[in-house]
Amino acid sequence: MTELVENLFRNATEHGGEDVSITVGELDDGFYVEDTGLGIPEDKQQAVFEAGYSTAKDGTGFGLTIVTQVAQAHGWSIRVADGPKDGARFEITNVEFIAE
Repeated sequence: MTELVENLFRNATEHGGEDVSITVGELDDGFYVEDTGLGIPEDKQQAVFEAGYSTAKDGTGFGLTIVTQVAQAHGWSIRVADGPKDGARFEITNVEFIAE
């Protein structure tokens, strides 16, 4: 799970601009990571998970592919949506929380 969160944070900081803020929050069946960056156009929201897809000149296009692979390995689902301030929001669901 660490790799999933690290890649989402890296994605936000690399693509979100100088003043990007990142928020992590809880969902009923998972959690979300959202940023205040530039967002992802609706017609590109599925493409960002494809291997090799990148909008960065030096990007490898593997960061969000790895996020998807980690989520699937845990039996989770992931989707991208618009964040509250024009940024991107990644929702990870089907997460089983363990009470301590």
